[in-house]
Amino acid sequence: MIKLRLLQLARFVATVAIVLLAVSVAVALWHRYENDPWTRDGHVRADVVRVSSDVPGLVTDVHVRDNQLVHAGDLLFVVDRPRYKASLDEAKANIASASATLDLARKTSRRDLSLGDLVAVETHEENVARVLTATAALAQARSALEVASLNLRRTTIRASVDGTVTNLDLHPGDYIAVGAQAMALVAVSTIRVEGYFEETKLEQIRVGDLASVRLMGSPTLMKGHVDSIAGGIADDQRSNSGNLLPTVAPTFTWVRLAQRIPVRIRIDRVAPGTALIPGRTATVTILPQGSTP
Repeated sequence: MIKLRLLQLARFVATVAIVLLAVSVAVALWHRYENDPWTRDGHVRADVVRVSSDVPGLVTDVHVRDNQLVHAGDLLFVVDRPRYKASLDEAKANIASASATLDLARKTSRRDLSLGDLVAVETHEENVARVLTATAALAQARSALEVASLNLRRTTIRASVDGTVTNLDLHPGDYIAVGAQAMALVAVSTIRVEGYFEETKLEQIRVGDLASVRLMGSPTLMKGHVDSIAGGIADDQRSNSGNLLPTVAPTFTWVRLAQRIPVRIRIDRVAPGTALIPGRTATVTILPQGSTP
């Protein structure tokens, strides 16, 4: 009889322990998902320089390949230098011609002045006007020379930042128009992770807080810190009408999902071999105050 009661008591204690454990696990999970500042909705991002040409023409040389790492100042491609070199030579010739015309007009004007009353007033005024016209033509030719020189310099397109060339679809012989994007350059110094946190968790996030980041498919845990919090997001419940008055949705659903606010994470330590490719998915966790990276 005593053994039966002890067995029943042991079962009761085990049942209570299991229930308490289940409750504690449930409470921990509830706090994890509802209160702790973490999100699976994170992505690697970076600033992208859209490389284009300021002058139109045929592409004569391409000095990079797709996915190549380049440094600021490296030559990317060249656009039709012979044509723009000829334009520069033409501008120099126009300056020589305008200078000669101006010299002749000045000599003629000085000669007429030395003759005094022997030259009609109308002729003198015409000579002065020729000097002014030739002076303006020379200034115009010099301006054209500066433009031609600038165009020639801009036939060589160089990297403006350290980065990785991507989306390259440019070949010698292609024609490129002004402003047409030739390739994208991912600035490596701007690579970061942006986590989209529920607005209910923002009170627990401060600039400078430590953060851990794990990329999807990677076992490596990266450390970083909160660099900034977005200053605003779009309001999908409001738009502007034709007369600029606000248009607000007339209905309100009782079940509302928390808005997601972008939080920028600056990566402090990256394990060797980790591919920080913009667009990759990441899980971001903001560490409690006082935690060590």
